[in-house]
Amino acid sequence: MFSLVVQMQVRPGRRDEFLTGMAANAAASVREEPGCLRFDVCSVADDPDRFVLYELYRDADAFAAHKASAHFARWRQVAEQVVAGQVNTPGELLVSHTTGESA
Repeated sequence: MFSLVVQMQVRPGRRDEFLTGMAANAAASVREEPGCLRFDVCSVADDPDRFVLYELYRDADAFAAHKASAHFARWRQVAEQVVAGQVNTPGELLVSHTTGESA
């Protein structure tokens, strides 16, 4: 499985816009993309404008389909306005343990 960890720094005062846009992107990704298995948006302690995303896709082709989707294009328009910096770390899921609970 293809995994992606994204660290994002949001411009001061743009947190609510970021969360609205990102929540819509994440929900549409899981709902509309059969290859998107997980899309988590996490805040970072002590920095209200910093976030970490964890995305999990069936494979690299499913991630490519995500990047080609209409909802991702809408998110990119929001991101241009609200995101100050971003670091993407792609990888492969090797081990997973879960209780099945989610937020």
